[in-house]
Amino acid sequence: MRTSPNRLVGVVFGAVYILVGLLGFTVTGGFGFFSTSGGLLLGIFEVNAFHNVAHLLIGAALLIGGLVSTRAAKGVNGTVGAAYLLLGIAGLFLVGTPLNVLALNSADHVLHFASAIVLLGAALGTDKRTHTAIA
Repeated sequence: MRTSPNRLVGVVFGAVYILVGLLGFTVTGGFGFFSTSGGLLLGIFEVNAFHNVAHLLIGAALLIGGLVSTRAAKGVNGTVGAAYLLLGIAGLFLVGTPLNVLALNSADHVLHFASAIVLLGAALGTDKRTHTAIA
């Protein structure tokens, strides 16, 4: 795992997102599962229960990909990175509307864009050779 940036990024981001998902449940009491508002995690990130479950699933995918292989980590990092880029863009238009079922706020957008940059950067810029050819 130490020789693959994708595996390292996948494991670290996966563990962090799982932790964030679990911690989010400590601040979401009293908010509906799909509420357009939520509790503030670390005082700045707005989350509801659906947002927490999404963090847990994304974290699990990143962690598993990072533990399985370089190829899996690269695929998961690229997929999650692209999804976070799309969520970052779409989220800018969702705040203040009934479609904001993840209870997104400005701090979430910044984090989603930052995650997208790191995950896509790892997936697209490292581990160019994920398999070896047999001659």
